Amino acid sequence: MDVIVAGAGIIGLTIALELARSGYRVRVLERGQAMSEASWAAAGMLSAEDPDHPAELTELAALSIQLYPKFLSTVEQLSGHSVRLRTHATLLATIGSQGKFHRNDTPTCYAISADEASRRVPGLAVDDRSFLWLEETSLDPRDLCVALPLAMTAAGATLQQETEVLAVSSHSGGVEVRTRRETVTADAFVNCCGAWAAEVQPRTVEVEPRKGQMLTVRLPQPMDLAYVLRAPDVYMVPRGAGQIVIGATVERVGFDRRVEPGVLEKLHSQAAELWPPIASAQVVESWSGLRPGTADELPLIGSAGQPGCWVATGHFRNGILLAPATGLIIRQLLQGTPPAVRLDAFLPGRVSDKVRSAAL
Repeated sequence: MDVIVAGAGIIGLTIALELARSGYRVRVLERGQAMSEASWAAAGMLSAEDPDHPAELTELAALSIQLYPKFLSTVEQLSGHSVRLRTHATLLATIGSQGKFHRNDTPTCYAISADEASRRVPGLAVDDRSFLWLEETSLDPRDLCVALPLAMTAAGATLQQETEVLAVSSHSGGVEVRTRRETVTADAFVNCCGAWAAEVQPRTVEVEPRKGQMLTVRLPQPMDLAYVLRAPDVYMVPRGAGQIVIGATVERVGFDRRVEPGVLEKLHSQAAELWPPIASAQVVESWSGLRPGTADELPLIGSAGQPGCWVATGHFRNGILLAPATGLIIRQLLQGTPPAVRLDAFLPGRVSDKVRSAAL
C-alpha cells in the first residue's frame, strides 16, 4: 500500500517509520522542515502516569511508555545517533489549596514528605507544599529531531520538505493529495499536521494552536539538578551539564510565535520560587512552540470521515510521549486489525457530535 503522511513532526515520522518497517511504501510531505515545530520545542517529559492526565489517556499512555525502549532502540540502530534518557524521576509539588493530588497510588507514583523531598532535591522550597514522587523518564526532543528523520528514511520512507498539503480528497482508487507543486495519489492519507491539521481537512479536523513559551538556563558550576521538578504553573527539566529547560505557557493566541521577555522572566521567577538556586542561572536560549490542541485536550486518532483518510494529531502537550503508541495504532487501522487500545475518546468529529447532541 502507498501511504502519504502529511506532517513531519514526531507523530508523522513515527507513523511513517512504523509503516515503512511493516512493508508500506510511505511518502511524508512536510510544509516546512522536519521536526521543526512542536516536536523541536517540547520539553521531553515521558509522563505516562502524570496524575493530572485525563483518565481517557491512561491506556494510550501506558501502551506508549511500554513501547518506548524498543522505539528508541530502533531509531538509534537505523539512524546511528543516540537518543538517551536524561532523567529517571520527577518531583511534583503543589502549594496551599492545590495540595490535593489526583494520585495514581502505584509503585511508581507516590507521596513523599517535605523532609524527604528536601533530601532528594537540596535547596527545595518546601513551605506549605505537598510532594509526589514519580518514577518517570525524560529525553531531549532535539536528539530525536536529528535521529528520527534519518531512521525513517533508512527504513525506506521518503521525506519531502517545503511541501505544504493544500487539500485531500477520496476517489475510487484511493486518495488524491494536492500540494502547490503537484497532485499525487495514494491508497491512504494520514493527517499529522499538528497545529495546522485543520487547514488540510477543515470539515473533519478540529484542532488549534496552543502556544508555549520556554527558556533554557545554565546553572553556575558545579551546581546541577538530578530530577525533573514540576508544579502547577512551571516545570524544570535537566538537560545535563547544568542546563535546565523551564516551561511553559499555554496560550490561545492563534499562530502568534512571538517570545515575550516579560513572560520568560515570570517563568524564571516561578521556577525560583520552587527551587531558589535556579534564580542565579543564566538564560542561554528562549523559544516558543505551537502545540496542536483540541477542545477536550485529547488527541484525534482515527478515520477522517472519507475513505482512505486518517487523522493522528491533537496530542497537545503529550506528542513526545504518545508517538510510539500512535504509530502502532495507525498501522493497525490501515491493516484493518483491532487497535491496541480503545479509541472512543480519540475519534475525530467527537467534539462536534457532542455539541450537536447537547443542542437537541
